[in-house]
Amino acid sequence: MTAPKHASPHLPVREDWLAQVQEEVLDPALPIVDPHHHLWDRPGARYLLDELLRDTASGHDVRATVYVQARAMYRAEGPEALRSLGETEFANGVAAQSASGLYGPIRACAGIIGMVDLMLGDAVAPLLEQHLQAGGGRFRGVRNQTAWHESAEIISNPVPPRQGLLSEPAFPRGAGRLREHDLSLDIWAYHTQLDEVIALARALPDLSIVLDHAGGPLGTGPYADRRDAVFAAWSQQMRLLAGCPNVSVKLGGLGMTVNGFGFEREAVPPGSEHLARAWRPYVEFCIEAFGAQRCMFESNFPVDKGSCSYAVLWNAFKRLAAGASAEEKVALFSGTAIRVYRLPSSIAARGQHFKETPRP
Repeated sequence: MTAPKHASPHLPVREDWLAQVQEEVLDPALPIVDPHHHLWDRPGARYLLDELLRDTASGHDVRATVYVQARAMYRAEGPEALRSLGETEFANGVAAQSASGLYGPIRACAGIIGMVDLMLGDAVAPLLEQHLQAGGGRFRGVRNQTAWHESAEIISNPVPPRQGLLSEPAFPRGAGRLREHDLSLDIWAYHTQLDEVIALARALPDLSIVLDHAGGPLGTGPYADRRDAVFAAWSQQMRLLAGCPNVSVKLGGLGMTVNGFGFEREAVPPGSEHLARAWRPYVEFCIEAFGAQRCMFESNFPVDKGSCSYAVLWNAFKRLAAGASAEEKVALFSGTAIRVYRLPSSIAARGQHFKETPRP
């Protein structure tokens, strides 16, 4: 957890560039639970509650969010294994701010996915207990840094993870202890690692596993200009993974550099039609393979904010779900997230759960 830091691989957020594209919000009454975002305060990159609220207030009906591990606010002192408790404490503090009602009806960080080093194997048990306590009833699962590729051109984390972490014998032992507390495991892996995810899902069939960012189809480095070949390899593995009923998948996170769509290189940011056209093959395949009840749209903000604005992103998702039934839309935009992360069902019912209090 104290590996040397590297330059951030995330695209810079350019608010003036994003402001060039303004769209009317589609289906503004559709309830949304955003199941994947980060918060951090880093040199040249600040994204805390105020920034999140500005994005979620852009017109879509975002009822709640789930905070996902991002190495934010680790404790500066103490044993290495306990330092990530600072992130859980931080996210719970933000959730408490939001739950006060002073910041509007949204319930930010209603669920928290934190960091516990699963390579500790069975020794993670007492650490999980401490995160559950620090999370104030909101701690829902764990994510480790696992997205790895041998190419130096493929990196999506400032602190590169170890090679083959998902296949290490200690990892499934640690992951297996999550089941004792009804916690889930989020996994961020590239499409070249999906065989490892499949093996893990089959080895732990009663562990709820959430695959982040549509399974990471790569489009840069050695995979640049090979989109058809990547799709064929990715879809084959995703089909096998869909055969594991304990796996759900997040639809999003495709605005990163590693995906190779290159939106950030355009003079004008993409509109929702452009995004939907680029991402349709991946999103439609996932929904067909996993079913809407095991899929959930995600923002991956502020990482994907380097490619598009929050309002445009959710418009793109709504365009992609235009042919879905009403029941499927509920699952894709809120229901799957509420079920998988065990959030209060009342989150989707404004007026029954939220206290509308104006911010001073």
